[in-house]
Amino acid sequence: MTTWTRPTTEPVPLDRYLGVNVFELPKQPGLIALHTQARDADTGQERFVRTTGRIIRLLLETALSHLEHRTRAVTTPTGYTFEGLEPASPALYAVSIPRAGDALEGGLREIRPDTRFGKILIQRDPTSKQPTLFYSKLPPGIAGSEVLLLDPTIATGGTLLTAVNELIAAGVAEHRIIVVNVLTCPEALGTVLTRRPDLRIVTSHIDEALTDQAFMLPGIGDFGDRFHGTVAGA
Repeated sequence: MTTWTRPTTEPVPLDRYLGVNVFELPKQPGLIALHTQARDADTGQERFVRTTGRIIRLLLETALSHLEHRTRAVTTPTGYTFEGLEPASPALYAVSIPRAGDALEGGLREIRPDTRFGKILIQRDPTSKQPTLFYSKLPPGIAGSEVLLLDPTIATGGTLLTAVNELIAAGVAEHRIIVVNVLTCPEALGTVLTRRPDLRIVTSHIDEALTDQAFMLPGIGDFGDRFHGTVAGA
């Protein structure tokens, strides 16, 4: 079995993407405190779910603000006009990458119960780190629409790129895909955006680096296992 090796190409400077393709939540004390709880190895499943749920809520509200909007004027209870905005499309499409992506799906259902969801099941080989597409089910009408792609952790970028390729094959334009992500790292962002430069990624934190074992540093562990309570020995 081929083992994963770190890419030998020079990392792309993040300054090129920050605020253009990559939107990181402000490092406010409350958010850092939530990350501290979530990353703690002693944090059990219940606390992990509760803490990451709060991070996810912040992420989703930010991601929704990046969708196209149009002007809408309303009359307030005082009889005056408020010049506001509303989503340009009444339909919201989102695609999750199970299992970890299901955590974001649940949060989005609470905010927008009318969301039309799709699933793209991809598994990464534990040795080679190469992704394999197993299943894809996308809602009718997704072609040409804006799509939220839900992927909590982006380490090597291979899983995300596989999902993006599937969306593009289904008729979704690259620039209309907004990735909603809890945690990533510079190497992953460089890999993904070098290949798909029109993507937008909303993340709560960019970690320091990727280890030789393809784990993020300092990392958060296996998000899916910790969220669903399937950590070995737990």
